[in-house]
Amino acid sequence: MNVDLTRLPDDVGILKEIIHSQAATYQEIRRNHLELQNSHITLEQRYGVVERDLTNLRSQYNLLEEQLRLLKDKIYGRKSEKYVADDTTPQISLFNEPEEVVETEASQEKTEEVSVASYKRAKGGRRPLPPELPRVEVIQDLAESEKICECGTQLSRISDEVSEKLDIIPAKMQVIKNIRYKYACKGCDGVESEGGAVKIAPLPPQLIPQGIATPGLLAHIMTAKYADALPLYRQEKIFERIGVELSRATMANWVIQVGQRCEPLMDSLRQEICSGPVINMDETPVQVLNEPGRPNTSKSYMWVFRGGNVERPALVFHYDPSRSGDVPKKYLDGYQGYIQTDGYQGYNVVGERAGIVHLGCWVHVRRKFKDVIKAKAKGDKKKGYADEAIEYIQQIYAVESEADVKELTAVERYQLRQKKAVPLLKEIRKWLEDISPKAPPQSLLGKAVSYTLNQWERLEKYTLDGLLRPDNNLAENAIRPFVVGRKNWLFAGHPRGAGASATIYSLIETAKANDLEPYRYLRYLFERLPMAETEADYKALLPQYVDRDLITNMKF
Repeated sequence: MNVDLTRLPDDVGILKEIIHSQAATYQEIRRNHLELQNSHITLEQRYGVVERDLTNLRSQYNLLEEQLRLLKDKIYGRKSEKYVADDTTPQISLFNEPEEVVETEASQEKTEEVSVASYKRAKGGRRPLPPELPRVEVIQDLAESEKICECGTQLSRISDEVSEKLDIIPAKMQVIKNIRYKYACKGCDGVESEGGAVKIAPLPPQLIPQGIATPGLLAHIMTAKYADALPLYRQEKIFERIGVELSRATMANWVIQVGQRCEPLMDSLRQEICSGPVINMDETPVQVLNEPGRPNTSKSYMWVFRGGNVERPALVFHYDPSRSGDVPKKYLDGYQGYIQTDGYQGYNVVGERAGIVHLGCWVHVRRKFKDVIKAKAKGDKKKGYADEAIEYIQQIYAVESEADVKELTAVERYQLRQKKAVPLLKEIRKWLEDISPKAPPQSLLGKAVSYTLNQWERLEKYTLDGLLRPDNNLAENAIRPFVVGRKNWLFAGHPRGAGASATIYSLIETAKANDLEPYRYLRYLFERLPMAETEADYKALLPQYVDRDLITNMKF
């Protein structure tokens, strides 16, 4: 083969140029490949970020939707806390309260069949009217002409038939006119007497001296406002309708004066509360105007304490501008025993003190899981963790229902709890710990589980004594009348008014807790309070120690 050596350098140069060109092309391709790789990684990272953001947004959306459903339920839903299962399986009543059944036939007139030989009443009938109500007899008789049989014989009365109807005498006002005779000595014109020429019988001591209100009127106003949630401005209108002008300002002044006169009773009530084995506590907001150094829109608080002898309980409402834990700490200074509250952290100041055993409330736990059920999507019938939690809590109350039905003593109730409730509580705690990782922390379920586990040490302490209860319902039931009244009168006009209201609420709710009718008790109290002087006198006027028969048989 012949090779042209003269052209070889040119061919080598061309080859070098080709190689350099291909190398440059390769480097360009490699750079492009690396850029594509980097772009792919960046896109993957961006996709991951977008996916995480989307997941977070979905989670936030679900939480907001859950909260919206719960809010709608609170506004428009049933207010009853009774649990209704999705299926038809009968459920144990949480509070073991008997439901009153009202038959539709009860509203219909009942007929009676009467014959000469027998007297027969149709089945059913109304509940008898209270026997203690006064009776007014109205005789319904035949005309004399109708008492003759068709055969001409005079009819003989063989029996009578009695039916009762309920009547009411509308409220009416009357004036008590005190007439005091004056006496003078015409013989000496008072020269021989150190007391002067004229003598007159003194008026009996009055709760409000120089006032026109009798104990009966004061008791009526206080009962209407604090037991029946009837604001003073409405009472003013009622009095106008029966012909009496009695302004709300006058009545408000009477309330404050009565509250001040009853303050010594509050010291006795506090001593009663601190003498018992357990104190239930709760608090609720109240708006009070004209508080020194605070705007009128500020929140103040009404605290309630329930304790004392289990058979003769005492209740105290205590007004304070603050919700600080120092309020119950100061009020219960020196107390040792059990206290029971909800999960509000302000109570920790008292609960962590030496000599105090702090109990929690299973009803508050139940409400949190009930909120989860209320927030379910419409049509979602699937049984979830919240439903299981409610069923567990029902089992706790089933033990209490068993003790109630059997009328167990405190010792026997304690023994029953040790046998049935304590193992159940251990099972519930293990179940909560198992589902805790599965519940998103910010969801209603996550919050319910977290709240329960955080409160667990307090929740299981009710098993320590048969006198204790698994919930704080005693305090919540006591404060409910105040909450109902607050919806009507909205705010207190002055701190003195709030303090007076706390005093009257304390007396009325203590009377109710001791099975006394509020009006009768207040009238009894207001008649005798002006004569009280010593601590023993005031204590004897507390609802726990009054003459119950005397109050029940009071004549007006």
